[in-house]
Amino acid sequence: MSAISVRIPDSVHNMAREIAREDHISLNQFIASAVAEKISALTTETYLAERAARGAVDKFHAALAKVPSVEPEEFDRL
Repeated sequence: MSAISVRIPDSVHNMAREIAREDHISLNQFIASAVAEKISALTTETYLAERAARGAVDKFHAALAKVPSVEPEEFDRL
């Protein structure tokens, strides 16, 4: 595990500390989770963009053509 020193505005620090207290977790745990969440969001965006670039409309239509044309079950209707 690594330790870092980060300068953040007092208002952000106070809000983070309060939220961590309300969630009954340490400030360190709250900040680590927040950073992990942001990393996940950014890497997911990159991953999806890469997947989209590899996509092909004709393959999509071929897969869609395999789906049977039937009415949905009653529990699955809007």
